[in-house]
Amino acid sequence: MTIDAHQHFWNYHPVKDAWITEDMKVLQRDFLPDHLKVELMKNDVDGTVVIQADQSLDETNYLISLSERNHFIKGVVGWVDLQSSTLEAQLQQFSEHPILKGFRHILQAEPMGFMTTKAFVSGVKNLSIHGYTYDLLTTESQLEEAYEFLRKTQEVPIVIDHISKPDIKSQSYSNWEYYMSKISEFPNVRVKLSGLATEANWQTWTPDLFKRYVEACLEFFGPKRLMWGSDWPVCLLAGDYKSIKESIEVLVKTLSTSEQNQIFGETANEFYQLNV
Repeated sequence: MTIDAHQHFWNYHPVKDAWITEDMKVLQRDFLPDHLKVELMKNDVDGTVVIQADQSLDETNYLISLSERNHFIKGVVGWVDLQSSTLEAQLQQFSEHPILKGFRHILQAEPMGFMTTKAFVSGVKNLSIHGYTYDLLTTESQLEEAYEFLRKTQEVPIVIDHISKPDIKSQSYSNWEYYMSKISEFPNVRVKLSGLATEANWQTWTPDLFKRYVEACLEFFGPKRLMWGSDWPVCLLAGDYKSIKESIEVLVKTLSTSEQNQIFGETANEFYQLNV
């Protein structure tokens, strides 16, 4: 069972999706399940986890509705205001939808100090009480703060999206390596091997540029704590679905079959409790 642990859908709107700038024109259109289904079939992918791209409850409900009509969607990671005074009631209401596995907040857009505030940490810790996971979206520059956040939330199943976005274009490594090594000491943390090509030069990247990062993730976390995600359709900035998947496959080909299976499905299945 091959699982793509990180992909998105959207009905493009220039205001709502203002993060899609003019140099990202390839993304300035709708991306829906019928578009992705073709790629999954061509690349032998059995199911996906769809991740929120917009910070609204409408987005969460929209992704849940898509999953009801598209059975390749095995899990949904939505958004909820984790600092809301009504968070508890909202989480109880969401429990009616078992396809909803966890939540994410786009922390890379927040000011320094946001993720370690008492209110935000409390909201994230509340997720584990209800059996939810948390996707941690940060950049390399936020890793020091991310470490403090993770130190406070060790009871919550957490996965780091896009290996915390190191600056692969400039081969920035030492600071990223230092904090990822420290973070690996928290047993509740997993890491997604996703989003690497979009952190490199979109036109000239090769899998070799990712090698030292992937090898470090393998050393620190091991295959049982790593999962692959395409980051479709954002990955289209740098390559097609096939090339993105193959860029990770080639870097883990020396692992045993069971270890590769962990990365390409079993870790995601266990972490998100996909039951596939």
